[in-house]
Amino acid sequence: MDNQNDIAKANYWMKLAGVAALGTLALFLLVGTLFALKSYRYIGTGISSTNTITVSGEGEVFAVPDTATFSVTIEESAKIVKTAQDTATKKTNDVIDYLKKGGVEEKDIKTTDYNVYPNYEYSSAACREGYCPPGKQTLVGYKVSQTLTIKVRDTEQAGELLSGVGALGVSQVSGLSFTIDDEDALKNEARAMAIEEAEAKAEELADALGVDLVRIVGFSEGGNYAPAPYAYGMGGVALQADSAVKSVAPELPVGENKIVSSVNISYEIR
Repeated sequence: MDNQNDIAKANYWMKLAGVAALGTLALFLLVGTLFALKSYRYIGTGISSTNTITVSGEGEVFAVPDTATFSVTIEESAKIVKTAQDTATKKTNDVIDYLKKGGVEEKDIKTTDYNVYPNYEYSSAACREGYCPPGKQTLVGYKVSQTLTIKVRDTEQAGELLSGVGALGVSQVSGLSFTIDDEDALKNEARAMAIEEAEAKAEELADALGVDLVRIVGFSEGGNYAPAPYAYGMGGVALQADSAVKSVAPELPVGENKIVSSVNISYEIR
């Protein structure tokens, strides 16, 4: 009798353990399923969307430039480095003083290049009886070159300042361009226009296809092209020849700059 009771108790506990194990397994599977379903709510997670459409949009904003930028290069040659440097430094200081008197702030005058390198002359002897002796390279001095980049925040002064520095014996004035000092707000405006156009296209296309837009699954942007510099330059000889004559400030119309944003947006559909 005792043996039958023991067997019954053992069977009972085995059944209870089996039920508990099945319950634990079911709970584990339920939690895993809920987590997987929840993950589909987020863009870019879970299984990649296979049913998508992609649309593009473009936005353009026009604005009058408020800043002019140009470069000035001073080059001097001499038999010794110090002489070339001293002469170049004096001309550079004269240019900086002139610009400051013209209203350009010190923070808007920047040295963007400075070089010191030897200056050689190359000579070759005459060929005789089919033989040409090697040429000879002779050191004749040194050249010093310094380039300043200037930002003018009053575009109406740009022509006068260009003409003024040209009369100071500089070697070159180049790279004139008109820009907008703070373009972020204009870029944001152009981007918003591009996105609005793309969204309208997506809704129109979804209606035509008889589908619904579910979520955005991709986005890319391009554009915001910078204006090309003016083809404006001066050579040292021409500048020095003109320095004796009262210079006339060139007319430099600034026109308008175009800020462009182009976007591509991909939507999941169903």
